[in-house]
Amino acid sequence: MLVLLPPSETKSSGGDGPPLRLETLSFEELNPTRERLARALAELGKDLPASLAALGLSERQAGEVERNAALWDSPTRPALERYTGVLYDALDVGSLSDAERARADTRLAVVSALFGVVRGGDPVPAYRLSAGSTVPEIGGLRGVWRPELTPLLRAQPEPVVDLRSGAYAALAKLPDAIEVRVVTEDSAGARKAVSHHNKAHKGRLARALAKAEREPDGLEDVEEIAGRAGMRCERAGARGLQIVVD
Repeated sequence: MLVLLPPSETKSSGGDGPPLRLETLSFEELNPTRERLARALAELGKDLPASLAALGLSERQAGEVERNAALWDSPTRPALERYTGVLYDALDVGSLSDAERARADTRLAVVSALFGVVRGGDPVPAYRLSAGSTVPEIGGLRGVWRPELTPLLRAQPEPVVDLRSGAYAALAKLPDAIEVRVVTEDSAGARKAVSHHNKAHKGRLARALAKAEREPDGLEDVEEIAGRAGMRCERAGARGLQIVVD
């Protein structure tokens, strides 16, 4: 199973891995585009005002531009340790056993504005680039990635569970993926999409899928694994699941 996670705007600093080498990343067919974007982003990082404007950052975020300028020389760390925030706090890879972490590193993948998609154990540097950004002389990232990511991910032999957020879902259309939504239910039974707890519950589900000893093989397995993890999970159409929270 391949579980697609969104990235985070914030990234952890440092790392003890060697500088970025594209050949160490999964899905090597994406490397030409990765290199084109990484070189453009690093070059843009040399121009602070242009970077702030292109990336939609304030002057207080100049450190993010410095990260981009040092993209090819800074240390790396596994993707599941590089990305931070609510989803990754709930995933909590640091508390996984060695066997569980090995499964997380291969089963979980992060859809990235810079790298397209990387598996959880792939070594990546800190950087700043969002799905909605436009890179000078390259253009909008949906136009860059969708023609490559859509056929790549649709061709994966294993079932795909889609936990991406909207902007990153737009980088690849995957109608056959298992799509997971988080909804809240009030005392009258009315339901609506959750925003505040959405990432945390998706992080919990990703953790449960990584911990499963037997390889999940489809919608029924995901529903069962979520239930065993204490989550209320219901079918939503032929390919969808809803996590229902009070």
